[in-house]
Amino acid sequence: MPKICLIGAGSTVFAQNILGDVLSSKSGGDYVISLFDIDPERLKTSEIVAQRICEALHLDKVRVEATLDRRKALQGSDFVILMMQVGGYKPATVTDFEVPKRHGLRQTIAETLGIGGIFRGLRTIPVLEAICRDVEEVCPNALLMQYVNPMAINCWAIKEIAPSIRTVGLCHSVQHTAAHLADCLGEDIADINYLSAGINHVAFFLKYEKLRADGSREDLYPRLRALTEEGRVPSGDRVRFDVLKRLGHFVTESSEHFSEYTSWYIKEGRNDLIAQLNIPLDEYIRRCEVQIAEWHELRRDLEGGKPIDVCRSNEYAAGIIHAAVSGQPALIYGNVPNNGLIQNLPDECIVEVPCHVDHNGIQPIRIGRIPSQLAAVMRLSVSVQELTVEAALTKRRDRIYQAALLDPHTSAELSPDQIWKMVDDMIERHGSLLPAYH
Repeated sequence: MPKICLIGAGSTVFAQNILGDVLSSKSGGDYVISLFDIDPERLKTSEIVAQRICEALHLDKVRVEATLDRRKALQGSDFVILMMQVGGYKPATVTDFEVPKRHGLRQTIAETLGIGGIFRGLRTIPVLEAICRDVEEVCPNALLMQYVNPMAINCWAIKEIAPSIRTVGLCHSVQHTAAHLADCLGEDIADINYLSAGINHVAFFLKYEKLRADGSREDLYPRLRALTEEGRVPSGDRVRFDVLKRLGHFVTESSEHFSEYTSWYIKEGRNDLIAQLNIPLDEYIRRCEVQIAEWHELRRDLEGGKPIDVCRSNEYAAGIIHAAVSGQPALIYGNVPNNGLIQNLPDECIVEVPCHVDHNGIQPIRIGRIPSQLAAVMRLSVSVQELTVEAALTKRRDRIYQAALLDPHTSAELSPDQIWKMVDDMIERHGSLLPAYH
């Protein structure tokens, strides 16, 4: 009976999606579901959710466990899914926005790159290190599925901390955007063939085409470009369509994310640009507040005995588990060490590429060279990721300053002295959430 452990299971809404997918899949039915969180109230809610999903699907052989003991939760696990948010919405996420804003730096999401992404990584990596040590000792053969942002930074850290652990980083941006573009063109995603490659949140569709009934293929990039020419770009997607115009390829992550990965779009004194491109500053703060409200609503519904709806999402975890257990192959997009998969990116970085999955686990597919302008944009992020990981693992304070200094958006808005001061303030404000640096 395979054991699936969810670390950070108090992220109830996401846990509901993952468990709904896993337990309603073809291989669902005989699992041990082990839930761990440091928040007993949220953990209890997630335990009830898991039990209700089993009831809704008439799965009487699934055993659901919930514990505040991480090692106990991990013991003997075959699959480990990370979904925690270290520091929570308050104080950590609020700090990621409030402190930079006082220094004149505005952000949209602040969880992947930028000063917010850097500090989210710095406070998450020590926790990842402790989890990895537990995995090495109590479930060394488990497949670790890493959903926690900043994705590339965290996966890079795991690679350095525990290279023997089988790990893949998972995000939904590729499959979400592929379906979104099909909707924009009035096409059925089932008829679309695509190839994406890059780094998490800065990956691009190298191919996006329609498979016709006669077996021929239509390149859909001309029709995507025509949306701009005809003024039919969705209002929330103006940044990405501008990137398509500049770089010739469509990026997989949303406009609000990508707008803060370069120096191009969020600029002091250019509110006209913010309005023109419909860039939602402070967007992640609003999303967190909505998610917290959803959790309270879900808890009230559960306490009131409301039946739970089991809906399938397009997250990859269930497909990976099914493929690994059954041997029936699956194709996913995963974040893995490069090691030559993308020839013109550093071998040591984390790339997001198609991966084959079966009994043998995650098997990345080599891409080769990607267009040079795309690789150049990715390398802007890779340098920040590398320095952040080094800062976290060596406790060197200068590496934090340097990561922030090299971040495209941060360095476009602030001077070196301003960046140093902001980093100092961020470290002070984080307090015990961060280790001591030298």
